[in-house]
Amino acid sequence: MKLSYLWRGLPGHPIHPPLTDATIGAYTAATLMALASVLGIAEKAAAYGWWLALVIGLIITALTALTGFADWLSIEWRSPLWWTATWHMASMLTATVFFLIAALVGHSGYTNGAVETGPFILTLVGFVFLTVGGWLGGAVVFVHGMRVLSLVEEPPDRAASPGAASGERGSRGLGPRQRLRRGRGAARASTSASPRLRLRAAPRP
Repeated sequence: MKLSYLWRGLPGHPIHPPLTDATIGAYTAATLMALASVLGIAEKAAAYGWWLALVIGLIITALTALTGFADWLSIEWRSPLWWTATWHMASMLTATVFFLIAALVGHSGYTNGAVETGPFILTLVGFVFLTVGGWLGGAVVFVHGMRVLSLVEEPPDRAASPGAASGERGSRGLGPRQRLRRGRGAARASTSASPRLRLRAAPRP
């Protein structure tokens, strides 16, 4: 077992994505409760929930950011994936700053049972950056395929806990540089074969 599994997770089961779900959920709940308090739907109760959700989100953000940074360090520098992941990280950190300021300056509103105008605007701005960051995070996974093994034929028991062996079989689990090397090796093997061998290797219609 690799030591990095403690902060990066297992192949096929990274730690960062589920933490982002918890973080986004907490901040989304805070934004909705802030809106409910401002609209007077449940002014005091929603104000208490808003501030507590912000605090919970900030606590989870610490773990989320650390695990995401560990994944970011493994990406090839200045590659397309690196740029998308960097913008994702920048958006999420910006959102965190706005939520942190909202929690600090909004504590008095929490005490009085009302979300004040300044903290409410800060919460909304933070949520906008959170949405952009979440969108870019989806691109990191579903477009670039980072940490995705793509083992479609894997049996359910192995898919639930694929381990290192499955990670090695899935080319999607490799880094961009490793996949590039694998592709180049396959191309060289194909071009170095004789025309007769390549003809035999070609699939029949």
